[in-house]
Amino acid sequence: MDALGRKIRRFAASVAAVLVVGFIIVHFVKSSHENGLADDTQKSSSDSPLVDVITVSKAPAMLALKLPGETASWYESIIYARVDGYVAKWMADIGDHVKKGQVLATIETPDLDAQLNAAEAKLKAGEALVKAREAETEFAKTTYDRWKDAPKGVVSEQEREAKKAGYNSAVAGLNEAKAQVALNKADVDRYTVLTQFKQVTAPYDGRITERRIDIGNLVTSGSAVSTTPLYRMSKNNPIRVFVDVPQSVASEIVVGSTADITANNIANRVFEGKVARTAEAINPQSRTLRVELDVPNTDKVLLPGLYVDVNFKIASKGLVQIPAAALVFKSEGPQVALVDKDKHVTFHKVTIARDDGSTIEIGSGISAGDTVALNISSQIADGEKVEINAPDTK
Repeated sequence: MDALGRKIRRFAASVAAVLVVGFIIVHFVKSSHENGLADDTQKSSSDSPLVDVITVSKAPAMLALKLPGETASWYESIIYARVDGYVAKWMADIGDHVKKGQVLATIETPDLDAQLNAAEAKLKAGEALVKAREAETEFAKTTYDRWKDAPKGVVSEQEREAKKAGYNSAVAGLNEAKAQVALNKADVDRYTVLTQFKQVTAPYDGRITERRIDIGNLVTSGSAVSTTPLYRMSKNNPIRVFVDVPQSVASEIVVGSTADITANNIANRVFEGKVARTAEAINPQSRTLRVELDVPNTDKVLLPGLYVDVNFKIASKGLVQIPAAALVFKSEGPQVALVDKDKHVTFHKVTIARDDGSTIEIGSGISAGDTVALNISSQIADGEKVEINAPDTK
């Protein structure tokens, strides 16, 4: 029993010794690790912040300005009926190329035909009445001439005046009949002209983009909101391109300027356009100038309503340029962070002469050869020392 007790005591002492040694080792390792973290933290806090920099350079002689634009037809027309009736036949469908004067559809006009026949009949009746009035006038004139030249005492003055009044009345009746004939002829001419609109024709060379009629459809003349159009057509050669130019470069885009035009859905094609007209006024909401370019489109590959890129070439003003990432916007206005040879940061106010999105032309505040920081942190203060993270790139 004493031997067993001694063994148990020796085993317990051994376990206790191992635990003590383990505790000492763990405490030492933990203490060393904490000391290392403290040293790393202190070292990190003492290091200068890293920044990317770029050297300011002069802008190239010609600058590229890329803006979104939209194509539009040279002409686009909605064709309505000019007469009431129903569609007898249509000869042009959507997608067809048509020539000026080509018949697109024919309209039967029974009401118009009846009106024309009635007007022609009234005209013939009026012409016959004129002939009768002419005969009456001639007879009245002859009678008056005989009575007028008769010696005094042979006929009374009252009878002479009566013959004169009869002649004047006959002349008035003839003039009235002639006036009525003129009115009747005007009606005939009007209805005759309207009959020409039985044939719906193309106003110019173009393409049918919409057909809204079919055989037997009733159509009414006019272009009211409730009136259904017959066709829609457009002319796409040349084609127009509309683009809104920012106010900052509006003075550079003038009539006669050229631009290269590309479309994402038309690969390997560059179309040359020329500025034909501008709004000559800045839109107060968007602060842009509406510009219209004319673009040759002989193969008609450009369609109306396309989104396109319009690439202008603008002459440089001899200023310096920086990437947009170098700008810092503060309450005082736009600034850049200059890094001197001792790697200290100084914030300088600048004026923006031209902004095309990715590149900024600077009017004042910095010079070519200056080193500026990119994407600088708002935590870096004026005069703080920094470390350059990457080599200078231009």
